[in-house]
Amino acid sequence: MQINKLLLRNFRNYSEQEISFAPDCNVIVGENAQGKTNLLEAISYLSCGKSARARRDSDLILFGQSECALRGEITSRRRDFFVEIMLSAAKRRKISVNKVPCKRASELSDVLGTVFFCPEDLLLIRDGAAARRRFMDLALCQLRPRYEAALAEYNRAYEHKTRILRDSEEYPGLLDTLPEFNERMACSGSVLIYYRARFCDRLKEYAGVAHRECSGGKEELSLSYETVKTVIDPLAPLDVIYSQLLEHQASHDMAERASRMCLSGPHKDDISVSIGGVAARAFSSQGQTRTAALSFKLAERDIFKEITGQAPVLLLDDVLSELDPRRQEYVLNRISGGQVFITCCEEDRLGTLLGGRVLHVSEGSVR
Repeated sequence: MQINKLLLRNFRNYSEQEISFAPDCNVIVGENAQGKTNLLEAISYLSCGKSARARRDSDLILFGQSECALRGEITSRRRDFFVEIMLSAAKRRKISVNKVPCKRASELSDVLGTVFFCPEDLLLIRDGAAARRRFMDLALCQLRPRYEAALAEYNRAYEHKTRILRDSEEYPGLLDTLPEFNERMACSGSVLIYYRARFCDRLKEYAGVAHRECSGGKEELSLSYETVKTVIDPLAPLDVIYSQLLEHQASHDMAERASRMCLSGPHKDDISVSIGGVAARAFSSQGQTRTAALSFKLAERDIFKEITGQAPVLLLDDVLSELDPRRQEYVLNRISGGQVFITCCEEDRLGTLLGGRVLHVSEGSVR
């Protein structure tokens, strides 16, 4: 799959821009704060309806404007697609594929898949569990439409339950509604665990190979998926996970009522990462954690290709500057075989090594 043309209007610092891309490699060159990352963000948004950088869609609209538009001409599954997204500060966003309105953002992933790697992702290993959950969620929402629906349902039920527990001291009668939300969280939560466990199983294999090769065979990366204790085998069937989640909720019922906090569920899941048998978050060097984070993203690309049969568009934002020459060489050798976008501050040797097209960005304008 590939994006052939991108049209932006009032998106971030782009007032009006139309850009055509090469089918293989696109090197985006420019000084800091000129709009390089914004281009990658726009392509990523067209694939999932989510921003890896903004909390609200309104943050994507050019300052002083009330709405923005993203349009992409995409080739996928040997077909051509036209994706259009309209964002407004006052209205609900509108998404369409070939001029047919989409009910859910998950429909975008059937057209375009992306793997977005930015400098902040180099902290993926050392950040808290929320960063690794977000990594799983962003990947799985593109790969599994059922996962996105379950995640939205779980988050709604979690927010309701949290408010009930928080307000229960003033309104004790609210606690009578807890069983309903526990059941909803167990039902949707079992789907999250089911897919996360299988994703991590593949991630362990692919990321392990990538880390070993990137480190020159000197380091071994291992990881394991961590969820609630009563779920003995996260790879078990859905009905088993569901009953075990209910068991965990029951065991935490009194503690939740006393603390007025939601303590049970996959909203606390994590990926445990170790390098050479040592916990990476606490003891690994900066170079090791960077290599591990890079391996996660390269593995995500491999998993996507395994499941869909197509290579996703790879978006690399100023990643090479954070890596030593040997790791840079490894990345450059691994990114072939699909459409790639890579940003840098200086063209240097990238345009020669990678071929494709070089785009220069300055003050929200591309040439």
